Amino acid sequence: MDGVQAAHLARIRHLRESFASANERLVARLRGASDEAAERHNPTGWSVAQIGWHVATVSTRFAGMIAGDTTGPQPLPESFQERPWAEIAASIPNRLQAPAALHPPPAVKRTEAVAALEASGTKMARAFDVLTCERGGRMGIANAVVGTISVYQLAEWATAHIARHNRQAKQILGEA
Repeated sequence: MDGVQAAHLARIRHLRESFASANERLVARLRGASDEAAERHNPTGWSVAQIGWHVATVSTRFAGMIAGDTTGPQPLPESFQERPWAEIAASIPNRLQAPAALHPPPAVKRTEAVAALEASGTKMARAFDVLTCERGGRMGIANAVVGTISVYQLAEWATAHIARHNRQAKQILGEA
């Protein structure tokens, strides 16, 4: 195995473990909450169950783009250089408005959110299984929130997205 392939496999392992860990923390938070607490209307935003549904929907979309099952990533310019994810994450505004297609329905059951998160985790694991070095580093997206990023970084964004919403869920449940 050459150095490029070894670096790819190490990066995939890190991305897989980071994503799975973040997703499992949100699933555990939802499992640990009562139905009433998770489904309670939140006057300032979504309920915890709705947050779980939203995260699962976004993760499923990211998994499709990472695996190449859905459109989005395009070849990156030869001059593209990845910026450190920490630098990108620091530039993401604290409050974002998700596109309407990613808004949860008006009522989401806690069990529905858990099932959706677990299914999205399985889809992401499959995406990591099929992600090649070429696709990870030479394909990417341009987005108003994060700028131009590689497919590898799209996986980092998926993990950061879960962590961000898990903090919100924790706060809503009074665990912060």
